Amino acid sequence: MKLTLHIWRQPNTEAAGEFKTYELSDVSEHMSFLEMLDVLNEKLIAEGQEPVAFDHDCREGICGTCSLMINGQAHGPDRETTACQLHMRRFKDGDEIWIEPWRAKAFPVIKDLVVNRTALDRIIQAGGYVSVNTGNAPDANSTIVPKQNADLAFDAATCIGCGACVAACKNASAMLFLSAKVSQLALLPQGQPERKTRAINMLKQMDEEGFGNCTNTNECEAACPAGISVENIARLNRQYVSAVLTSRD
Repeated sequence: MKLTLHIWRQPNTEAAGEFKTYELSDVSEHMSFLEMLDVLNEKLIAEGQEPVAFDHDCREGICGTCSLMINGQAHGPDRETTACQLHMRRFKDGDEIWIEPWRAKAFPVIKDLVVNRTALDRIIQAGGYVSVNTGNAPDANSTIVPKQNADLAFDAATCIGCGACVAACKNASAMLFLSAKVSQLALLPQGQPERKTRAINMLKQMDEEGFGNCTNTNECEAACPAGISVENIARLNRQYVSAVLTSRD
């Protein structure tokens, strides 16, 4: 398979970036997308050129580090699939592929396809701690949790924090990410003591980081490789309004 790759190259945060075009031959349909980039980098190094910088870690669809916009779609064309699990059989011989970093004010480009996503970490930090005893595991059934709530909390907890929801949103909103992190605790008894302050503080931090407001277009849900539902955003809105109306501060 022969491909034409248009890749965003940017040496650092302050420098202007641009697309550069590379021709790549002998790409196997069995390669993952990241393995295809590995082959390109080996070719560039052999030619004495600077390899393309891109994020990667587990390459098993778990960590969400492989944040790439591929032909304008976060993580590429397959639903609920990270870029590391996207395989080249999804493309055809002669295809042109455009590869960009996440585009958001809160995600400044560090180099080429690598962006700084620590703003998401600061949103989680703003949520504070859970005050229940997290020492030894409690006996089974000592804390009763309705089955529906346990399932919904687990679904929210599968958010891998990759930032695809932000990259897909035209307002660069982090509402889907934030709502998943709020929901996973708000649905469980252990998350109740700090439920109000958590919603208020995390939403405030999201605004301070430069993320936009929710567009209600559901692009975030469509782009999410973990299948996080926008129902979590509705839950976050209820949590936030309730917290503001009943807060003593």
